[in-house]
Amino acid sequence: MDFASLIGILSGLLLIISAIILGGDIHHFMNLPGAMIVLGGTTAATLLTFQFSDVLTAFKAAYFVFRRKKQDPNEVISTMMGLAAVSRRKGLVGLADVKTSKPFIKRVCSLIADASDEEVIRSTLRTEIDSMKMRHFIVQDIFRRMGVYAPAFGMLGTLIGLIQLLSRLDDPSTIGNAMAIALLTTFYGSLLSTMIFLPIAGKLKARTVVEVINLEIAYEGAISILQDNSSLSVYEKLSAFVPKNARRPIRELKRRSV
Repeated sequence: MDFASLIGILSGLLLIISAIILGGDIHHFMNLPGAMIVLGGTTAATLLTFQFSDVLTAFKAAYFVFRRKKQDPNEVISTMMGLAAVSRRKGLVGLADVKTSKPFIKRVCSLIADASDEEVIRSTLRTEIDSMKMRHFIVQDIFRRMGVYAPAFGMLGTLIGLIQLLSRLDDPSTIGNAMAIALLTTFYGSLLSTMIFLPIAGKLKARTVVEVINLEIAYEGAISILQDNSSLSVYEKLSAFVPKNARRPIRELKRRSV
């Protein structure tokens, strides 16, 4: 579980709810028609903008991002060092027998074991990295768009409420309550945008950056194995992707298996 995300959401909601309770009755902030306008309108606009399958994929991706811990780049370096050691003992063909749950690493092993040309390996892996970026961009864009749509529909709900308010000006006693209800939709839209949709888009973007770095490490590791399958050479080249204060010593990484 990503505890930073969990703490951020819970602390934000707790502070907002606490401020509402301290300032008055929380029931004044509950309005079903307003919530229907914001949630329904945001959902409808999102489905009009994107394909249904992409929207489902986006919510699944958000779930897994918050559920799974991000992979440490040092682990990828360790994996590539292990592959270099295997290729040194068994030859490049020996990489075909490597067992791994990581699809990209398996692709690397297959390409090297098949004696593919270096240029072919570069082109294939680069295409895979670029296509992953595009897929992730669509997922991030869905939540960014929802972060834009929610406040817009909140304002739309406010306008609807104001029109209904103006139609009842003959009863001044209802104006205050009607105005509060009208403004609630703007509150709902802003809350969803700033506390849910935009932070999720930001978290997805941050995870994409980390995943791209890990794939770049695997990519450069594959080229290093082709050129020089020394574990020390692979470590020295790939450790440049990791900040100095986060790098693990080569002795520790050598003990880890593929």
